[in-house]
Amino acid sequence: MSDLGQLYQQIILDHSRKRSGEGLTSKPAQHVAENHQYNPTCGDDIIVRVHLDDGGERIDSLTWEGDGCSISMAAASVLAEMSPGMTLEEFHAMVDHFRQMLRSRGTEEPDEEVLGDAAAFAGVSKYVARVKCAMLAWVAAEEASRDAATVVR
Repeated sequence: MSDLGQLYQQIILDHSRKRSGEGLTSKPAQHVAENHQYNPTCGDDIIVRVHLDDGGERIDSLTWEGDGCSISMAAASVLAEMSPGMTLEEFHAMVDHFRQMLRSRGTEEPDEEVLGDAAAFAGVSKYVARVKCAMLAWVAAEEASRDAATVVR
């Protein structure tokens, strides 16, 4: 395994053990929503809650709770760590890059400028059965962020 491959593997292992954003938080917010996703193939299950700033344009926090394989839990952790402070446009662009990387089946190099630690999941794209594991929290967050932008409490 290359040094880069080992680094990527270590990032995934670290995030699966010491998880960022785990535990759904509740705080007063005008724009908040959550989304539940389940992968029946392997049993991964996750709920992601997104709080936007008062203007509904920037992610204030992204928290989650779930149960699943190390890939799905690490992907949720990386996402929770990276998302706060991003505008919705930046966030959705990052999700699109992540999705494109995972669908490439290993033919596309990740853009670390856009994906940061999420580039560590590039190797997952070679294993079609694991792509949904990595995407689960990202799909939930994508849906929750869209819902949060349209909900005013």
